Amino acid sequence: MRKRAWWLIVLTVVVPGSAQLVAGNRKVARIGITATLVFWALGLLALVIGLINRSWLVSIVTMPFLVGVLAVALTLYAVIFAVLAFDTMRLMRLGRLYSRDRWIALGGLVMAAVLGTSAISWAGNTAGISAGALGSIFNQGGFTSPVNGRYNILLLGSDSGNDRFGLRPDSISVVSIDATTGKTVNIGIPRNMQRVSFSAGSPMLTVYPDGWSCGVECLINAIHKDVTDNHAGLYPDAEKQGSTPGIEATRDAVEWVTGLTIQSYVMIDMASFSSLIDSLGGIEINVKQRLPIGGQRDDASDAKGWIEVGKQRMDGYLALWYARSRHLTSDYDRMRRQHEVENAVLKQMEPANVLTHFQDIASAGKRLVKTDIPSPMLATYVELAGKARKHGIKPLALVPPVVDQVRPDFAAIRVMVKTALDNNGSN
Repeated sequence: MRKRAWWLIVLTVVVPGSAQLVAGNRKVARIGITATLVFWALGLLALVIGLINRSWLVSIVTMPFLVGVLAVALTLYAVIFAVLAFDTMRLMRLGRLYSRDRWIALGGLVMAAVLGTSAISWAGNTAGISAGALGSIFNQGGFTSPVNGRYNILLLGSDSGNDRFGLRPDSISVVSIDATTGKTVNIGIPRNMQRVSFSAGSPMLTVYPDGWSCGVECLINAIHKDVTDNHAGLYPDAEKQGSTPGIEATRDAVEWVTGLTIQSYVMIDMASFSSLIDSLGGIEINVKQRLPIGGQRDDASDAKGWIEVGKQRMDGYLALWYARSRHLTSDYDRMRRQHEVENAVLKQMEPANVLTHFQDIASAGKRLVKTDIPSPMLATYVELAGKARKHGIKPLALVPPVVDQVRPDFAAIRVMVKTALDNNGSN
């Protein structure tokens, strides 16, 4: 009877439903074994697809509808497993075991039932959260094609805190990715660049035919607020396409500056960025200069606190201020620190860490990211992201002394951009 009890536990764990097949109700057994075989078949199919073409598998697992169906199926399977485990306890005939063996077998079954049910429920819950996050963030259809062999994505860091008037992207860059190799260049554009114009055909040229040029009031990052407040009607379809008039006008300006066609944008909300860092367990930064937290005075005499020099682990609040602190430093220092924070976050994006904190990360991600990247393009970008990680991201910062922000030589900037991309090409 002791051997029987342990064999029934093993059968329930290895092939749920098989214990009922050999010692119980065969109708119940068919339900459990059929569900088990279906999941085994799906797992084997996923493995085969991944071996044949990994991008096909990525396409499947990034489709919100399919992931949602999988989440429901896993939840139902968890219920089936729990019922089968409970029925196995009846089949074990614990009353016919000696007292010591009875409690050991019961403990083994309970442990197997709890661990199995918890693991399947966790997988279902994770799939459900993933489906919700994917559907919330990537809600546009269609496809985008590479231009001159590259995908160009506008990356904006928005900072609209209580101490700021309207939204102005404090971080502007273009991530240009080779469509074949995944080699990537990050083109950093300072927020205080002046005298920019707009790409050919932009509706902004009807309002500013001579470009966005009125001195310190017309910095490139102020375009977003100006259009949002005064010229939103120039982009009537922006919201329908997953964007905003302010973002589209900024895109037109960045296209003119770089000479690139930008297929998509990603806007990162800096306040939510701190939540992402907290969900990852913090990041490590080596602070090289003492920096003020908050305050409005240039001498930082009204700072709320200070970030001290030295290597330290930062939570989201501290990391956000490290990236945004503006007094006693220049905008170009801020750009450098923002890239430090981005790289530190990437280091924390290890699979084990992401899985451990997946629910918090997904929740932060829904608040963190706004984008018009079409959901069918996710597989392509995930594939390219893996390649980009191997090659590393090459920076091109359009900052002094190379570029004058007040009177930029835009022809020279476009040559710099082309040269950087040519040197980063497929060959």
